[in-house]
Amino acid sequence: MATNFPPVPPALKSIQHYLKTAQEHDSRDPVVAYWCRLYGLQLGLKVSNQGIEERKLLLAIMDWLETTKGQMADNESITNEVAAQAYLENYALKLFLYADKQDRASNFGKNVVKAFYTAGMIYDLCQIFGDLTEEVTQNRKYAKWKASYIHNCLKNGETPVAGPMPTEDDKEFDQDAFLPNADPQPGPSNTPAPQQPPPVSPQPPPAGPTNFITTDPFSNVKAPTPPSEPEKPPGGFQPYMGGPVAGVAGTPVETNRLVSPTGVQLRPEQLTKAQKYCRWAESALNYEDLKTSIDNLQKALRLLQTGQDG
Repeated sequence: MATNFPPVPPALKSIQHYLKTAQEHDSRDPVVAYWCRLYGLQLGLKVSNQGIEERKLLLAIMDWLETTKGQMADNESITNEVAAQAYLENYALKLFLYADKQDRASNFGKNVVKAFYTAGMIYDLCQIFGDLTEEVTQNRKYAKWKASYIHNCLKNGETPVAGPMPTEDDKEFDQDAFLPNADPQPGPSNTPAPQQPPPVSPQPPPAGPTNFITTDPFSNVKAPTPPSEPEKPPGGFQPYMGGPVAGVAGTPVETNRLVSPTGVQLRPEQLTKAQKYCRWAESALNYEDLKTSIDNLQKALRLLQTGQDG
């Protein structure tokens, strides 16, 4: 489903790295490629100084998205936002865990930087679906920080510190590290598929810059393939959104709510949240993390039984 797009004009430079990531995933994972281009399109449409070249590129992306969505109409990770969000979060998490495992083992290099960098960008895509969860926000910030930190160390001939830095370390990092003229250290251009990682609980990111210049310094480096192909999430819940009907004594009753066996009325967004807990539990099982899986299943059960989250 890859195609030739017009070159990215200077006014749309901010979306170039998302389009590059999409191109890298056209064959590897069309779902990731689709959402990368959609997010790039959303950012591009917000650019005020659009000229002929800018509109030409954005229209080409629109045409590609429409065609691809039609060709993948049976893929719920394309057509259903709940399934898509779970898919992208799972994909980014696998990349993140791979990079974190390599980093903690002091295996530094362009491949690790690329994995952290790509995970951070894929976490960016999750903003399409609304506010990010605390876990996603933390992983996203840490991934971008680690990519910047390791890259700067390699560039300056320094040995990076493995794992999370102490939170009291207020060392500033060069935000220009990810400009196009950055000079990365030499290394292999093809990344081997990483092994299945063990469960990792990333520590809170250290104090540091939160705004990163995210132009990809390793445009010729292929991001590592996640340890295993992200599973295709099951279909998302499509609640009935009909209007109110008359209930007892003429009181309107919301027909888009379900009643649990305990008599609690559940809103569609509560059911959606319960689905997410179940998907996160399934993802944790992929890493044999029974504690996290049980915790998420208990949260889903509590939400469905009582309507209370947490």
